[in-house]
Amino acid sequence: MYKTIVVHVDDSPSMDTRLQAAAWLANAHEAHLVGSAATGLSWPAFVLLAGSMRLAPREDFDAMRKAAHTSLQGFATQARRLGVQSHEERMIEDEQRLALLLQSRYADLVVLSQDAGESATSRGLPQYLVLHGPRPVLVVPPAYDGATIADSVVVGWDGSVPAIRAIQAALPILVRASTVILALVNSDRESGLHGDEPGADMALFLARHGVRVDVVNERTQAAAGDALLDIARAGGAGLLVAGAFGHSRYREILLGGVTRVLLERAPMPVLLAH
Repeated sequence: MYKTIVVHVDDSPSMDTRLQAAAWLANAHEAHLVGSAATGLSWPAFVLLAGSMRLAPREDFDAMRKAAHTSLQGFATQARRLGVQSHEERMIEDEQRLALLLQSRYADLVVLSQDAGESATSRGLPQYLVLHGPRPVLVVPPAYDGATIADSVVVGWDGSVPAIRAIQAALPILVRASTVILALVNSDRESGLHGDEPGADMALFLARHGVRVDVVNERTQAAAGDALLDIARAGGAGLLVAGAFGHSRYREILLGGVTRVLLERAPMPVLLAH
């Protein structure tokens, strides 16, 4: 079960949609919801940018703290309105990604927004937290309307370790779902990861946990990410679960093709683990 959920808090237009998703999960699992807001810089970093302590305008830094505090007040008001019984606000004087990375260590799940609905200062958070964070990440699209997440779920299964971790992370949702589709795309290309009957062993694993699961083995010329989105749309899925891939090159994070497609274009919330 999810007992602690962290949601990114700021003043961006997508704040309401990701809070709706986080509140739905918190209510469904009787979880504690932590709103995490950041100033954007620590005081030492602010002083360094100013050139010296004497030149650093303290009122400018205080304004950053006040903005984060105001966002947290809005979070608390909205969380109460959405019926969240247990919640708290945390403000970190640091970059947003580092603040969330810290808070994620002590949570079961982190809730963020797709870049498409974010302000410039928050873009890249899903990619960073998915690949660097210790916990699974739920990425909410700007079009999310508060619908039930756990009614119909599509799980991308390719036999990989990230996919296993994503499935394990999603189990509290999967056991509640009315319909779970275990989706394989061109599984014959990775036959060594699936056994004699692709999908059968994982479906049995899920069934033993009480998950009502059907297997769909899609053969297509489309890219795997597009195929998964098509399956999710056709099944009316409220959630898509998948493993995340990426690697570091020249100190920049490069996402795998499937992960990038899901993060950028999924019309429903996506739960990712690396």
